[in-house]
Amino acid sequence: MAMKGAIVSAAKALASPRSSSTICSRHLHASSGSKKIVGVFYKANEYAKLNPDFLGCEENALGIRDWLESQGHKYIVTDDKEGPNCELEKHIEDMHVLITTPFHPAYVTAERIKKAKNLQLLLTAGIGSDHIDLKAAAAAGLTVAEVTGSNTVSVAEDELMRILILVRNFVPGYQQAVNGEWKVAAISHRAYDLEGKTVGTVGAGRIGKLLMQRLKPFNCNILYHDRIKAGAEFEKETGAKFEEDLDKMLPKCDVVVVNTPLTEKTRGMFDKERISKLKKGVLIVNNARGAIMDTQAVVDACNSGHIAANGFSFVLKFCEELHKKECIGYSGDVWNPQPAPKDHPWRYMPNHAMTPHTSGTTIDGQLRYAAGTKDMLDRYFKGEEFPAQNYIVKEGKLASQYQ
Repeated sequence: MAMKGAIVSAAKALASPRSSSTICSRHLHASSGSKKIVGVFYKANEYAKLNPDFLGCEENALGIRDWLESQGHKYIVTDDKEGPNCELEKHIEDMHVLITTPFHPAYVTAERIKKAKNLQLLLTAGIGSDHIDLKAAAAAGLTVAEVTGSNTVSVAEDELMRILILVRNFVPGYQQAVNGEWKVAAISHRAYDLEGKTVGTVGAGRIGKLLMQRLKPFNCNILYHDRIKAGAEFEKETGAKFEEDLDKMLPKCDVVVVNTPLTEKTRGMFDKERISKLKKGVLIVNNARGAIMDTQAVVDACNSGHIAANGFSFVLKFCEELHKKECIGYSGDVWNPQPAPKDHPWRYMPNHAMTPHTSGTTIDGQLRYAAGTKDMLDRYFKGEEFPAQNYIVKEGKLASQYQ
């Protein structure tokens, strides 16, 4: 697939009919002259040239450099985002637009917003803008937007994969293959079918709903908790049942999937007390945000065996050292902070199948969020409205999911 054709195709799929009305925010009025756009993306090094559609890295910079520079704009791209002497800090005072991603987030603090005198627009290439101090952005009159829906499929598919990896006890089997071992019993004593198990999603937005649709063919019991009920038609289609009380839903679940945004209300939602209410041997998938979990509480639960002890709510039969090595129960790709430092305790806790934050940055996802970012930049230059669902902060107000 040619890069240009893929971006155009994805842009058509994402774009909604444009409005000719001018953005009311004082920062988004169209103005003549060159704009300084700064992009913060992960570095790909030798992998950057291996796929022409690999747009989400620093080297390929969403594939929009030529387009921006042909219009007279300045495009600065870096992966260096931390500390007072980082590359990003050099450009904060005079940049007009900052583009970042959830996979390598530039943390936009109130202090950075205060320094950014020319800043007008904060764009997230992907889904999830919690790396930005949204209240500070709203108070400063900034617009924050993301490419809503761009990696919904990518993340939901990844969640389903992780559920199956945990339920079938895949990781210890893979480790045996790599290590030259063959101990079938060590795997099969804790491997189950997904059919008939109870899976609960905490959050039923676009990703949560798609996951439930993907789960239906597995004939499992599907529960969901959200601030908004999905509706009778969706529940009939998927067989999902709404649970108004989260703490009543969680003890019913063999598998818990976290699909809620990170907000002041959800930060640390899964603390020691809430985890203690889960079934012993529960399996948890979290591709939402690492900070929704209390880091140490997860470590302690994996160490004790409360998470993935020895099967769905069964009594422990084996010694602690055995279940540490041969049962996996916590999986996800989100950490706090990101990138995760080398001494992050989740790297070394037992019972985990963690990866770097990759679920939403598949090549297909990159094509969608690159196209969506370009579309919003084009609208910004022309003073046009963005698709309504893309706004996270607009005219001093936060989107409902962050309130």
